[in-house]
Amino acid sequence: MATGSGLGPRYVDYVLGILKAYSTRVGAGPFPTELFDETGEFLCKQGNEYGATTGRRRRTGWLDTVAVRRAVQLNSLSGFCLTKLDVLDGLKEVKLCVAYRMPDGREVTTTPLAADDWKGVEPIYETMPGWSESTFGVKDRSGLPQAALNYIKRIEELTGVPIDIISTGPDRTETMILRDPFDA
Repeated sequence: MATGSGLGPRYVDYVLGILKAYSTRVGAGPFPTELFDETGEFLCKQGNEYGATTGRRRRTGWLDTVAVRRAVQLNSLSGFCLTKLDVLDGLKEVKLCVAYRMPDGREVTTTPLAADDWKGVEPIYETMPGWSESTFGVKDRSGLPQAALNYIKRIEELTGVPIDIISTGPDRTETMILRDPFDA
């Protein structure tokens, strides 16, 4: 993380992770929460999830908090910038992957380590109410629907990391800073 920055790792006080409100993947590989239905299409279309060069559709799915926890662990994350919250607007329900069911029936809350161990992994979801109100362009936490606030809070609980910044649109002004990571 500090490689090439001119700073040693001991001088880094804060590490910001960038996290979409749902999961995406480019190319082949394991993606337990991938959606092959109309919700997956909705996320792709609303989130403009197409490759910049190829125009190819990205794979989309529900947020995988098991994988996110692994990223937190590997990167010593201090906070998140949650992006594309507005893409979830209009969904009747939203889901968070909270564990995996392994092929042998065991439930685990950690990611498999070997590539072969991903075969047959099924996501275990927690379902929450969605919201019909628009979050697009909202610049203050008080303007978010209660269901969106509950979703954000649950992500924080499941990952153990606060969401310090929320993006509600593609423009840089459509961002709310809840806790400024650059304010010492």
